[in-house]
Amino acid sequence: MSEVNKEEQIYDVTALTSLEKLEPVRIRPGMYIGSTGSKGLHHCIWEVLDNSIDEISNGYGDRAVIILNKDKSVSVEDNGRGIPTGIHPLRKKSGVEMVFTELHTGGKFDNKNYKTSGGLHGVGAAVVNALSEWLEVEVKQGGKIYKQRFEYSYDKGLKRDMPGTPVTELKVIGKSSETGTKVTFKPDKEVFGHNEFRFDIIDERLQELAFQNKGITLILKDERKDEVVEKQYHSTRGLLDFIDYLNESKTAIHKEPIVFDGEREINGISMYSEVCMQFTDSTTEYMASYVNNIPTTEAGTHETGFKTGMTRAFKEWAKKLNLIKDKDKEFEGDDLREGMTAILRIKLTNPIFEGQTKTKLGNNEAYTMMNDLAYTKLSEWIEDNKELATTIITNALQAAARKDKIRKINEAEKKKIGKGAAPLAGKVAVCTLKDKTLTEFIIVEGDSAGGSAKQARDRRFQSIMPSKGKIMNTEKQNLENVLASEELKIFNAAVGTGVLDNYSEDDLRYDKIIIMSDADVDGYHIRTLWMTYIYRYMRPLIASGHLYIALPPLYKVYKQGKKGEIVKYAYSDDELESVKKEIGKGALIQRYKGLGEMNADQLWDTTLNPETRTIQQVTIEDASKAEKMVSLLMGDVVEPRKNYMYKYGEF
Repeated sequence: MSEVNKEEQIYDVTALTSLEKLEPVRIRPGMYIGSTGSKGLHHCIWEVLDNSIDEISNGYGDRAVIILNKDKSVSVEDNGRGIPTGIHPLRKKSGVEMVFTELHTGGKFDNKNYKTSGGLHGVGAAVVNALSEWLEVEVKQGGKIYKQRFEYSYDKGLKRDMPGTPVTELKVIGKSSETGTKVTFKPDKEVFGHNEFRFDIIDERLQELAFQNKGITLILKDERKDEVVEKQYHSTRGLLDFIDYLNESKTAIHKEPIVFDGEREINGISMYSEVCMQFTDSTTEYMASYVNNIPTTEAGTHETGFKTGMTRAFKEWAKKLNLIKDKDKEFEGDDLREGMTAILRIKLTNPIFEGQTKTKLGNNEAYTMMNDLAYTKLSEWIEDNKELATTIITNALQAAARKDKIRKINEAEKKKIGKGAAPLAGKVAVCTLKDKTLTEFIIVEGDSAGGSAKQARDRRFQSIMPSKGKIMNTEKQNLENVLASEELKIFNAAVGTGVLDNYSEDDLRYDKIIIMSDADVDGYHIRTLWMTYIYRYMRPLIASGHLYIALPPLYKVYKQGKKGEIVKYAYSDDELESVKKEIGKGALIQRYKGLGEMNADQLWDTTLNPETRTIQQVTIEDASKAEKMVSLLMGDVVEPRKNYMYKYGEF
């Protein structure tokens, strides 16, 4: 820095910025809702809905409704007690205004009003208010209906526009003998990239909540189109219905799921847990865990405790049943859980979460409880079900042997391939840069498009692998066949991570893995087959945000202008109409049937150039939905897939 710049840059008390009221949420929304994309947008609904579910879970009310409104707002209504409407003696504000304008305000801090709750930090309602264009609250309480509105508008006290500013007082607008709260808000398009709520994401969450809270009724209404869509969720068997739902497309090796529960108090923290588990013929494990109805997608101490206790019980019984001798190699926990679907839910007072989005539990007490509970209950179950337990243990020993085989195959491949790219010559056009934060590995459908892509790419950072067609459906193949596939071997060698338990993120050679296929039925099928393989064998690639889908254009729209040809590309039928208007009278249209129809320059401009292309990141927003859909669409069981196609297919 030059001397002049040092003099200009004065750092004193005037350089310090103080964020007021809800401004911190507006400035750093990711700290509170995780992101400003689709996940964060829907998280706003969960923050409000969690409060309704907390009321219901604690015995106040039995019903919640979500309404998707025509104006892109959303309403969440329950029949709980209603947010307190009285004036706080110290704050001189109504309870409603406090909850929606002050962070860390709520009735869940002292465990008097709520034994357990999902909304814990007292920021949920205020955060949603801060990130909305406007928000309205209606409370039915004490025979009256109260209403208050908040907007991003001028704050008289601070003399500037502020998020979540009350624009009306809390006032009585009618009478009612019912109780409850209705919150309607419109997410601010300046915060979120788009503010279109997706029916399927909300549908899945409500289904899970109904399974977890048997006997309650949840309703989803979509009023955005002329024909209103309404769906109701109710479960009488709870977790038993849930596990049937998850395993619909799998073959269970025992009909009756293993179910147990228990409660404990440790260090003043009261805990109650339910577990439902079933072993299937799948080669993968799936566990859905929840704390106070919140999905803990990053696991935590409750999951770790459960797994430890479960492994301990089965290992002890493996020796008692003479399935393992003292000198034999034992199975590990992940071998035992191969093919297991489990639902673990725990309710506890004062949970400690890592982060506001509450995706990972940190309480050591939960570990202790789940470890003891799983060990005790599963030991009892094994004693009563020795024959079935023997099958599960035998499967675990076979899984351990397979894992050892995979490790040896991976080691042999690494020795053969080494760190260089020479063995991939002729199969993969490898980029020159070695900085894995910049490089891209692109799978291209077909030799023709692969040849064009090799010419079009920027060879500094883009590697190209032509895919000869459709790889095997790995959901229907055994492990040995998958590992023997020549094309998958090439892919594994190029990417470098290894597969399954031998996966190592540190060995990943590329920042982006991009699947590039034609925009037709065969192209979509090829894309799905690759995603299925990566989901089953290299799932951390998706979890870490490395997998993408290229979106090639469907149309080239062009005409001859005074200074040469004018060209625009359209990526959908809707976009075609606007592009035609943009080009103007005399526009010609070319429909691309496949990537192979584009020359190298067109392929670079539309699909490979980071400045002009469109690529879609593949994420797992809902783990249980992803697991179910991969099994449903790609697995061996036909009937559920046929039913799904009849329900959603457009023929």
